[in-house]
Amino acid sequence: MNQILMVAIGILAVFLLVCLIRAVIGPSIADRIVSVNMMGTIVMVIIAMLAVKMQEGYLADICIIYAMISFIAVVALTKIFLGIYRKRKAEEGAKND
Repeated sequence: MNQILMVAIGILAVFLLVCLIRAVIGPSIADRIVSVNMMGTIVMVIIAMLAVKMQEGYLADICIIYAMISFIAVVALTKIFLGIYRKRKAEEGAKND
């Protein structure tokens, strides 16, 4: 069972690196936001798997706290992105008039 968990954590670590690359290269801000959200989800799964492997209950609490922080971060990034988007649309509308 421990070997399966370690292999799964290794695969998730590779996925985490792929998401990090997407966050850096991503052609649009929306791609970056989705990538950051996915990275948060992968980290939560890794923490949960470590909680099972190490049989430590406090890691589950850390996972829940990390989930809340990740959610708030994604909501904040989305709000900032929408503000920038609306500002650009308003500027384009003013230029066309």
